[in-house]
Amino acid sequence: VTAAAAFGAFVGVTEGSTKASEFFAGYLLEQSLSVDNLFVFVLIFNYFQVPLQYQSRVLTYGIAGAIVFRATMILLGVATLEARTECLFEVVNLLLAAILLFSSYKLLTGSDEENDFSENYIVNTCKRFIPVTPDYDGQKFFTTIDGVRMATPLLLTLAVIELSDIAFAVDSIPAVFGVTRDPFIVFSSNLFAILGLRSLYTLISSSMAELEYLQPAVAAILGFIGAKMVLDFFGLHVPTEVSLGIVATTLGAGVSLSLLRPHDDEQND
Repeated sequence: VTAAAAFGAFVGVTEGSTKASEFFAGYLLEQSLSVDNLFVFVLIFNYFQVPLQYQSRVLTYGIAGAIVFRATMILLGVATLEARTECLFEVVNLLLAAILLFSSYKLLTGSDEENDFSENYIVNTCKRFIPVTPDYDGQKFFTTIDGVRMATPLLLTLAVIELSDIAFAVDSIPAVFGVTRDPFIVFSSNLFAILGLRSLYTLISSSMAELEYLQPAVAAILGFIGAKMVLDFFGLHVPTEVSLGIVATTLGAGVSLSLLRPHDDEQND
């Protein structure tokens, strides 16, 4: 967080306050969306019963893969949005807005059944194509049994986390493009948000049950960015500073309401 704040200040000095506001808006947006991503990571680790001492290794490789994939997505997005065809630009803009609005709806109407990974498509697909040993072999991703090279459950966990992150990136990348079209700002805000995932995971994994209103807050943020892109299509521009304020206020409200709400153990006392 300190490094991101320092980088944002550097952007403000070298590029101006508008670019700095875009960076902080993009960074805060990515961080808020990453929270929902990390909830899924916690569930995946619990499902595969990954020992605590091996989780950081999976996260490290997962973050590295996420950086490469998101950089590729951003480059493709920039190339598409900078296309000279005005009609294509408008279609892509509306498509990204539709993705965000649909994602917002899914988050608001999601059920607890999604927490069961036994029937999850990503998990079952990975199991089908990756021969896996029944037990872990330390922090190894591969091991040899009876002369046969096989993956350990740790590699399967990494594969599921990478594919889950790709699914989340389909939401988060369009969301940042809804704030700014500057590829440098989009990538740098994503990079700093992703690099903070490990420390954020430690916090989220220990307070997951308490942040009840965080998911609705993330859904509201996605809905706002989607609506902002629709307004842009009709020539109604929402200033970056306003976007930053709405994202920060919504995220803060979700966290504050979650922490202020009495929990069952407190009510029983």
